[in-house]
Formats: sequence, C-alpha cells, structure tokens
Amino acid sequence: MTRLRIYRALVRAGDDGLPVGRLQEKLDIPASTLSHHLKRLVDTGLVVQDRQATTLICTAHYRNMNALVGYLVDECCIDAGCAKRPEKAAV
Repeated sequence: MTRLRIYRALVRAGDDGLPVGRLQEKLDIPASTLSHHLKRLVDTGLVVQDRQATTLICTAHYRNMNALVGYLVDECCIDAGCAKRPEKAAV
C-alpha cells in the first residue's frame, strides 16, 4: 500500500515531480521506508530520479505507466472467459 501511495503522489505531481523531502513530508513516512520503496519503483521503471544540485527529484515515468495500464486492460479477465473484445466501429 505504501508503494501505491508514493506512486499515486508522483503521478498527481505531473511532469515536475516531487523532491524526495517533499514526498516524505506529504506522505508522512520515514525516510528509510520511502527510500526502500522508491528504489523498487525506480528498478521497475515506473519512477525516474533526477538530481538537481543537492535535491533528488522523483517523477512518474508516464510512458512505462501507460504501457503497464494498457497491458493490464488487454489481459483483463482473459482466463475467466467473460471478457469480450470490443469490435472496431465501422468508419
């Protein structure tokens, strides 16, 4: 749940992202916990970090997020047999 809260905050922050310190304040979580979860999000390619002088800015990687969401939508309920693929409308 913590990782999802972090990711949601970064998605909502937009292209400017958030400094790590601000993210920690916003979510009220210990620095070590935030660091652990951010590392996992960076490792999976959902978050990018950019150092600006002494500040580490975290930003959601929107292209990877959109690819993941697309994959999940495409795979939704396939094994259940209830998912119907929408037919393309005739133009």
